[in-house]
Amino acid sequence: MLIYGAGGHAKVIISCILANQNTIDSIFDDNPVRKEIHGVSVAGFYNSKTLPDQKLIIAIGDNSVRRMLADQVKHAFGITIHPSCSVDKSVKIGEGTVVLHHAVIQADATIGEHVIINTGVSVDHDCVIGDFVHLAPGVILSGNVCVGENTLVGVGSIIAPGLKIGKNCFVAAGSVVTSNIPDGAIVRGNPARIISHQI
Repeated sequence: MLIYGAGGHAKVIISCILANQNTIDSIFDDNPVRKEIHGVSVAGFYNSKTLPDQKLIIAIGDNSVRRMLADQVKHAFGITIHPSCSVDKSVKIGEGTVVLHHAVIQADATIGEHVIINTGVSVDHDCVIGDFVHLAPGVILSGNVCVGENTLVGVGSIIAPGLKIGKNCFVAAGSVVTSNIPDGAIVRGNPARIISHQI
C-alpha cells in the first residue's frame, strides 16, 4: 500500500494498514522537511511511476486538500478498515475510504469515496455518506442520516435520525443536530444552530 501524506493523520492510517498485516511500500509528502513518520521513511513528492500497480490512500484529514490530491493521483485507490471495527456485510464503501479504530457501521449504510470514518464513530443503518466527508472521532449518526460531500462533522457530534446534512458543511465539535442543515452551513451547539455559511 502507498500513502500520500505524512502528518498526524498518516500515523493513524499507518497503524490501520499494519494492523491488517499489510505492508507500506512508500509514503509521499509535499513537505520536503518530512523524512520519517511512525518509523517509516518518507520518499518525498508524489511520483506516479513509483510502484504503479500498488493502491494508494490519501492520508490527509482536510477534505478540500484530499479532494484536490485525488484529482492529481494516477494510482488506483485502496480501502483500509481497522480490524477492531464492526462493519456489516451489507455496507458499501467507496475507494480511498478509511474506517479507523473501533468504528461501527450498521446494515445497508453507503459510504462514498475518500471518506474518513474516524476513531470510535458510529454510523447506523441506511446512512448515506457523500464523497470526501470526514466524520471526526466519536461522531454518532443515527439511522437514515445523509451527509453531503465535503462536509466535516466535528468531534463527538450527534445527528438525530433521518436528517440531511448538506454539502460543504461544518458541524462544530460537540453539536447535537436535530434538524436538516442546508448546503454550506456552519452549525454549532445543542441543539445545533446555523451561525454562518461557508463561501
